[in-house]
Amino acid sequence: MLVAEILKDKGQTVFTLSPEAPLAAACAELTARRVGALVVCEGDEVVGILSERDVVHAIAQDGEAALSHPISRYMTSDVVFAEPTETVAVLMGRMTDRRIRHLPVLKEHRLAGVVSIGDVVKCQIAETAREAESLRTYIAAG
Repeated sequence: MLVAEILKDKGQTVFTLSPEAPLAAACAELTARRVGALVVCEGDEVVGILSERDVVHAIAQDGEAALSHPISRYMTSDVVFAEPTETVAVLMGRMTDRRIRHLPVLKEHRLAGVVSIGDVVKCQIAETAREAESLRTYIAAG
């Protein structure tokens, strides 16, 4: 299965914030949207990603004061991207190797969605179920 198919099923909605937004606003957005990461953009350009893990590191580093600092201070600026034409297997390898759980998807240099490890696992489970059903059908026919 391709990334484009995952985005077709889940939608292309991406929640973004400005790098100047305070960490407290990012925490509120993560909670309100019920997501594990936000893409940080300046205009149309992706400049970072802020995950729940980044929030934990910020609080551990700066305590409660971190909540008033801009998210640019804590975001991951070395963003790893996915492309719509990549396979789920490629994404799994990249996510595992880099120990990341969210990949923004770029199509023609524009943000086209976000794929999470949960999306990838859901896709793998569905694929395994389809294969098992095909095998059951084949065995029953034979």
